[in-house]
Amino acid sequence: MRWQDIKREVAASLSGNPALADERPFVVIDSTQQQLYWIDIESENNRSYAISTAANGMGNQIDSYMTPLGIHRVRQKIGGDQPRGMVFEAREPTGRIAGNLDNRERDEITSRILWLDGLEAGVNCDGDCDTFSRYIYIHGTSDEKRIGEPVSAGCIRMKNDDVIELFEDVLVNDLVLIR
Repeated sequence: MRWQDIKREVAASLSGNPALADERPFVVIDSTQQQLYWIDIESENNRSYAISTAANGMGNQIDSYMTPLGIHRVRQKIGGDQPRGMVFEAREPTGRIAGNLDNRERDEITSRILWLDGLEAGVNCDGDCDTFSRYIYIHGTSDEKRIGEPVSAGCIRMKNDDVIELFEDVLVNDLVLIR
């Protein structure tokens, strides 16, 4: 994956706005490989993580339970002061730590939340395709055993240790390309 190719893709999708494509490190979600890539063009300290996208596939429609495509920003970071495995409901810590990391019964949100906001009008922003109003996150999960398989309800799931590491490096407004 070459930075220059990603930069061209981002600029083309955002009406040729090269300023956004030149921004600091960002995240690329590859749904076909079930991988998240954190790319830092300045330090070349790039990393990849196994993830899980939606069981229903890729798509931007509200109530589809699909992972949205396109260019997004990290709108909010939630949970930075919480312990590993903290379970969140409605973006609030419940006080319960997930002990079972093979929990296939629920799509629990654990450890950290990176809440995404779409940047492409009519694709993942506004109306019935708005990523932010769909509550799409990159988050930890209590279902770590199935990371690498598309099994989520729309969000991008990560292992708890991985999402904590990513959370430390990602800033609010960093770009996230989901394809």
